[in-house]
Amino acid sequence: MRAIMYNEFGGADVLALRQTEKPEPGPGDVRVRVVAVGVNPLDYKRRYGWVEQFYPTTFPAVPGLEFAGIVDALGDGVTEVGVGDEVFGWTRTGAYAEYALAGDIAPKPAELSFAAAAALPVAGETAQRVLDALGVREGETMLLHGAAGAVGQVAVQLAVALGVTVIGTASPANHDFLRGLGAVPVAYGAGLADRVRAAAPKGVDAVFDAAGHDALPVSIALRGGTTDRIVTIAATDAAEHGVPFSAGGTPSEQVRAGLVRHARLAVEGKLTVPIAETFALADAAKAQELSEAGHVRGKLVIEV
Repeated sequence: MRAIMYNEFGGADVLALRQTEKPEPGPGDVRVRVVAVGVNPLDYKRRYGWVEQFYPTTFPAVPGLEFAGIVDALGDGVTEVGVGDEVFGWTRTGAYAEYALAGDIAPKPAELSFAAAAALPVAGETAQRVLDALGVREGETMLLHGAAGAVGQVAVQLAVALGVTVIGTASPANHDFLRGLGAVPVAYGAGLADRVRAAAPKGVDAVFDAAGHDALPVSIALRGGTTDRIVTIAATDAAEHGVPFSAGGTPSEQVRAGLVRHARLAVEGKLTVPIAETFALADAAKAQELSEAGHVRGKLVIEV
């Protein structure tokens, strides 16, 4: 099979399209033929070796966490899915490949395209996990750094549905888009604290950092000097600020339930993750470079 692989940490040039053996399903395993792959900032951060303390790498490595595809083979004891079923979710062996062993998966609704389904798992699970950790509830105000990114967009929609006021940082070009999702947009950069205080004169109850880029000091200041109810998924120096870095750990049952729920919301038009651009598997390095450059509205998807 074809797969994108890398043997060392570095820039996008370490990624190479190679021929390798299909992973063989063992007992309890599900092998899928990958149709679409979601590209995430974590992909390039792992490629650089920046998050080894959270996601240790074994070389040769295949990037990619989320996919949508078709069940291709079953290991002994698998009864919940059958060969030919359309599924989406997480992979254990890397998604930038023609075949992968699945992790937590759910049925892909027929109304949802493979690309749209592949855009949901990471953004949906991450947004839900952090919102749950923050404990945001109706009537509260949450500051969300990186609101126009894929995770940010999902977090905005899920939080607004709870009755939370979301102050979302983004470039001015994305402000109208965020207003359409129900957020109150503010520009990031110098003077951010003053802009947030103007938008939320009663203060912010919680902070969700999906951007990094030195967002934590201003977040702590806006929370009155406390690190309580601040969570980051992007700042690898979080421990230096006493802020928790959320890197997963959601139980499988909850992950699978979340996949089903978020897919249903997407089909009902209540959860939107627009596809910003699609790439061929051979162009995976270009996709990661675009992701690394930032300012992508929506999701980058590789079609295998």
